Amino acid sequence: MDPRPKPRLALTRLFPPDVMARARRSYAVVAENPDDIPADADRIVAMAAEADAIFCAAGDPLGADTIARLPGSVKAIATFSVGTDHIGLDAAKARGIAVTNTPDVLTEATAETTMLLLLGAARRAAEGERLVREGRWTGWTPTQLLGRQVSGKKLGILGMGRIGRAVARMARGFLMEVHYHNRSRLPEELEAGAIYHSDAAAMLAQIDMLALTAPGGGPLTNWLNAERIALMKPGTVVVNSGRGTLVEDNALIAALKSGHVAAAGLDVFANEPQLDPRYREQANTFLLPHLGSATVEARNAMGFRALDNLDAFFSGDQPPDRIA
Repeated sequence: MDPRPKPRLALTRLFPPDVMARARRSYAVVAENPDDIPADADRIVAMAAEADAIFCAAGDPLGADTIARLPGSVKAIATFSVGTDHIGLDAAKARGIAVTNTPDVLTEATAETTMLLLLGAARRAAEGERLVREGRWTGWTPTQLLGRQVSGKKLGILGMGRIGRAVARMARGFLMEVHYHNRSRLPEELEAGAIYHSDAAAMLAQIDMLALTAPGGGPLTNWLNAERIALMKPGTVVVNSGRGTLVEDNALIAALKSGHVAAAGLDVFANEPQLDPRYREQANTFLLPHLGSATVEARNAMGFRALDNLDAFFSGDQPPDRIA
């Protein structure tokens, strides 16, 4: 029997049942968030008062100011996400707090959501669903809710990481010609026939549909602005499953109103869940509440990956997904 006490863990969210069960078996859970209402910085600091580690999620305010207030007992932060823009990595590193994330395991689920956004926006699925649900459908007509066909179109992808490449693979099933803009060109075997553009403007001028799958932040903040939208063909369809901050809202909403962008499918938003209310007012938007990785399989894999990292850390090994 292991005489060592279990590490003390604070859970900032209500995670999937199998993940919660494993966390409770392996750790002494000293704080939980049973209502799954996102905690503010004060609550996170209070939850961590007796913790050796924090198990958090995307959107939890663990920036530099919060990290500075954490008790000295906290030695590790495992985030239930790939993105880490909610964590002050430099501040954590300065305090010697290990930070890990959960790469790889949500690739397919998020790519599926990207294709859902593309199909939903292009084929006016939200408008059709409302028509049926609200009892306003009076029967088939030759001109009812004419959308854009996805098959055979040119798809541009911003960000050809794991998710972008999975989207490209799925898009080929729809006979789409894949173009991409990335920080650097991929090896030929990873490109798999996709066409690289070192200049984003060249890509935008050629494509019929644009998928934003980049992680956002830094120079990519407000990447899709009025200048870049103007480079696209009239009637282009835009979808975003990367980060809400990739889009300059005023520019995209203006393009949706004018019809220069035919439709937008959005799963992520700046300042979510307080998205710009004008998106809800546009009939040509297909909106989802950040469902990118929302499958049982992906969310369990994310939670287990986070716990694997904590297990390694408290066993004295290097966590496989340590980023700080």
